[in-house]
Amino acid sequence: MNKFVTSLLLIASSLAVSAASSILTLKNSITDNSIIYPESFETDTHKMMQNWYLKNYAVLNDSYAKTPVVNATDEEYIKRLSSMPTEIEMPYNQVVRSYINMYVQRRRDLVESMLGMSLYYMPIFEQALERKGLPLELRYLPVIESALNPDAVSRAGATGLWQFMLPTARGLGLEINTLVDERRDPYASSEAAATYLKQLYDMYNDWSLAIAAYNCGPGNVNKALRRAGGENKDFWSIYYLLPAETRGYVPAFIAANYVMNYYNQHNISPALAKRPIITDSVHVNKRVHLQQIADILNLPIEEIRVLNPQYRRDVIPGDVRPYSLVLPSMQVYSYIMSEDSILSHDYNRYARRKVVEPVTTIDDDPDSDYVTKLVVKRHVVKKGETLSKIAKRYGVKTADIKKWNGLRKNSLRAGSTLKINTYERVARVKEPEPEPKTGTTDDSSSLAAAESTQSQDDEPNSGTVQPAETLVTDSTETASQESAAPKAEKPVEKEKTVEKPAPKKSAAKEKTAAKEKVAAKPSYTYHTVKRGETLSKIARKYRGVTIADIQKANGISGSAIQAGQKLKIPRK
Repeated sequence: MNKFVTSLLLIASSLAVSAASSILTLKNSITDNSIIYPESFETDTHKMMQNWYLKNYAVLNDSYAKTPVVNATDEEYIKRLSSMPTEIEMPYNQVVRSYINMYVQRRRDLVESMLGMSLYYMPIFEQALERKGLPLELRYLPVIESALNPDAVSRAGATGLWQFMLPTARGLGLEINTLVDERRDPYASSEAAATYLKQLYDMYNDWSLAIAAYNCGPGNVNKALRRAGGENKDFWSIYYLLPAETRGYVPAFIAANYVMNYYNQHNISPALAKRPIITDSVHVNKRVHLQQIADILNLPIEEIRVLNPQYRRDVIPGDVRPYSLVLPSMQVYSYIMSEDSILSHDYNRYARRKVVEPVTTIDDDPDSDYVTKLVVKRHVVKKGETLSKIAKRYGVKTADIKKWNGLRKNSLRAGSTLKINTYERVARVKEPEPEPKTGTTDDSSSLAAAESTQSQDDEPNSGTVQPAETLVTDSTETASQESAAPKAEKPVEKEKTVEKPAPKKSAAKEKTAAKEKVAAKPSYTYHTVKRGETLSKIARKYRGVTIADIQKANGISGSAIQAGQKLKIPRK
């Protein structure tokens, strides 16, 4: 009996040693003929080359297309991987080799572009990882996740450099809404990724499992571990129990580390920096459009977008809460000094209205004396009236009457009151034209003033109203003396005057006076700016008038106008 037990123990011990040996060698001998490559391998390199940053900050060298592909032996791959100063284990096997070959043979152009993008992004990743005390080799995870494209979106909806799904991103505190998606923000998403990776490592105490869980979620990894039956397992011991996409994730991570370190061993030329891009950030607490910033700071809007990919509609909603704006460091101070000019630039184009009143008039024809105005009428339902009959009477739809009055059914109760919205043509209320400014020449005004003065001089002292006739004295001398002496002391003697009718103007003089009166009429009218109006909208109201005409008449160069402002509108 004791011999039998001893034999069983020896057999069990031998099997355990054999199993342990097979697990240790599995990571080096594993093969997989159904490899699924990450979506990042499908990146459109031509489109990536059009990236503003790559075109303006990096020199792309296409020598990879002209130089032969250099392959390495298994021994060379093993030696190079083991020579990298990494905390995370980088084993070599057939699956890892397949991924390395994909990078250095078929996607050499993608590697060159990623090397160019890494000049800007790698320092951001490294700082986030350093703050959490994580291995720096994790900075190459975005290489396989997104090919370093902050706008990358997977078929499953994962977004950004680190490819976060929406629930995971929100759980890590990232903001995602119509205007802002912090999954695309290199700084915010890198901080979130470092936090998440640390949580995963604390969960498994193994980087291969943590990286696998980053791809497929802890639930799938935990399920595979349970099926493997026991603890002290790593990625390679549960390889075939993981989802097909995740099987290639750790090998792809190892391959990314290899190619980003040994690209020169495979005749791949890195994209060199034309000039360093040094950035700084400023907090924005006002709502502003990126185009406003670009116009005032004289920056290409593409550059601002590359540095701030989180703003999905080119709008920074700083009126909600302060947001960070990344700019070339030399432009940050310019932004601070020019913020008022930036916010007021094209204000009416980008401003969001907080209060809007419904339009009650429709200006069909600016030159017409009438406008169409919304009139709300009250209709008392008579016995036998139907909705269709009432709608026909007022020229509206039955559905509209029900909507205006909150009716669900078509039945009406006699005596009830219905609200009916109709439009009627009413006379336009014209704004009074302002009087000419003091000091301006106005022939008609001067003529009126002269006539008024003449009538006052001709007024008799008696205070009675005389006909419009001219009083002619006997001599010029008498007239001059009378004008010099007070009228009270020297009244006009009626017997010495001869009343004559006022001379009539000739037809030629009347025609000339009429022309002068027309010429004296102002060559413009005035328009009071209403809330929400723009120069283009105002110009359309006045036939033949352009925006340039209004700008010239008012001495303005931009398009900024304010409600209540009076504008001169040239007459055409």
